[in-house]
Amino acid sequence: MRLKTIQIVAALTAALSFVLAFIAAGIFIVSVAFMAIGMALLGWLAWSLMKHIRALSRRRVAGTRVANRP
Repeated sequence: MRLKTIQIVAALTAALSFVLAFIAAGIFIVSVAFMAIGMALLGWLAWSLMKHIRALSRRRVAGTRVANRP
């Protein structure tokens, strides 16, 4: 059986579509991984800033109490 031109073009188009689909899926997975890493880093940054601000406010409050004592 001899393949016709349209069948060859259809096969090449299908192969190209599968390759592009796998590339897109890989890019999606990598994008999701980087997004998760970025969200984790932002969460850690917010947590550490809140911890630092809480320590500063406690220190400042403790300092004013000591200064106001007779």
